[in-house]
Order: sequence, then C-alpha cells, then structure tokens
Amino acid sequence: MSRSDRPFDLAAWLETHSRSVDAALDRFLPKASVRPATIHKAMRYSLFAGGKRMRPALVLAAAEACGGREVDALPAACAVECIHTYSLIHDDLPSMDNDDFRRGKPTNHKVFGEGIAVLAGDALLTQAFEIVAQSRARARYSHQDLVLELAKAGGPLQLIAGQVADLEGEGKDLSVPDLRYIHERKTSALLCASVRLGGMSANCTPTQLKALTAFGYNVGLAFQVIDDILDVTQSTEKLGKTAGKDVAAQKATYPRLVGLEKSRKIAAQLTRKAYDALDPFRGKARALDAIARYLLERDH
Repeated sequence: MSRSDRPFDLAAWLETHSRSVDAALDRFLPKASVRPATIHKAMRYSLFAGGKRMRPALVLAAAEACGGREVDALPAACAVECIHTYSLIHDDLPSMDNDDFRRGKPTNHKVFGEGIAVLAGDALLTQAFEIVAQSRARARYSHQDLVLELAKAGGPLQLIAGQVADLEGEGKDLSVPDLRYIHERKTSALLCASVRLGGMSANCTPTQLKALTAFGYNVGLAFQVIDDILDVTQSTEKLGKTAGKDVAAQKATYPRLVGLEKSRKIAAQLTRKAYDALDPFRGKARALDAIARYLLERDH
C-alpha cells in the first residue's frame, strides 16, 4: 500500500500540529509573569483553554497542500488563533452573548472581570498582527499581502460586520439571506482567511489560492450551520459551552428558519462544494479533506 493509499489519521495529524502551534504561541506571547502580569495571564487563560485549534490546522493543512513548510505557516496559524480567541472573549461578555462557559471552563470575564477581559481581547487582536508580520515574505505574497488578508477578515466588513448583524438581529424575524450574511462574516471569513494564509505562506499559485478560497468559504458556512444544529441537539457538557443559548436569545439560526433536516442537508451540500474545490490539488490536500469531514461529522 502506497503512502497516498493509507487511511489518513486526522487525530494524530491534529495532535502533532496542535503541539507545534501551542509551542509557537508560547514563544510569540509575553510570559504570564511579565508586567502587567494580569493581562498576560488573561490572554493565556483563554488562548490555552483547550480549543480544537481548527483554524491553525486549516492554515497548516493548506500550506501542506501547496507544498509549503510548517515553519513558514506557523506565524499565520498563530495569528488566526489569536484573532479567533479574542473574538470569543468579547463574544462571551455580558454586553454581547453573556456566556459563563467556554471550552468547558468559566469565561474570561468570569475569572478576570469584564475590564480585563475586554483588554485581553484587545491585546490578542493586536498580538495577531505582530505575529503575522513576522511571516516570511514569498515571491507572490509580501508582508503587506499577509497583513491585509488578516485585517480584512477581522475587520468591519467581515468578522465585525457579522457580529454587529448578529447583535442587531436578536429577536427579529431574519430571512435566510440575512442569516447567511451573518454566518459568512462571523464564521466563514476567518476560516477562509486561514486557508488562504496557509496557501500564501507556501507561495501558492493563483489557481491554488482560488481553490482554497472556495474551500474555506464553503467549509466555514457548513461549520456555522452545524454549530446552529448542535446548539439545539447537544448538552452543555457535550459542547463545552452553554447549550440552547441561541434559542434563549431568540437568535435566528438555520434550524429555526428552515428546520433541522433541511439544515443538515445544507451543511452536507456546502461540504460537498468544499470537497470539489480540492480537485486541483490532485490528492495532495488529504489533511484539508479530512478536516472538512471532521467538521461535517462532529457532534460537539
């Protein structure tokens, strides 16, 4: 059996690459003892709270698919995880989703107070750009390209736009296009940027970047549709965060608008489009393919 014919061990791949990401994050961030220690402890509390590291994994898997090296992709991988974690800290605040648990642990503001939680999110956001600026420039992609990619994904037209639309949509009768707008920006934008940054770190071709963009967009939407489904079908213990929050907040979700079965069909259709986008890689995107399957089939 050739190497390409062997079953892909995603669990082992994720464990290995998560260790690399954790070690790199530990190097990039100020130590917890550095003054002012409180902010650095708060940053590290949420960043090392046991997340799946799915966005960094997508960065590294995309780089791998394009023939790149892990060491060149690690700054981008760490940067997107900092952006993601900052967004979760702020998302959990009483003025936003008002959640008490995240990743099975008390949320940042429950441990450090609201003021420090806001600042910890701000610090991680800023840290992300310091980290990505340390990426290696490539022939096709400059430092400016990498920083712009991250800034656009996390900015007022994408991640922030999704959060604003989500807040303003609570308790309102949103349409499916309205909900898609929120999911495209609040979730899909950063997942899409993750695979694009991974490709860029490997000096990918324009064709490869286009394929990665289609992959990231569709997987990102599928991921959020499944999140909506899990919120109404799983327990708090299983999810590691408060279940049923979307229903309690009267948020528009796919199950609420189109029902559970149709929501599952939409997620499957989106993931199929993601698989199809990997065709140009001709079997070299096994990790990306496996991650897409994991995201579609996950139960928490």
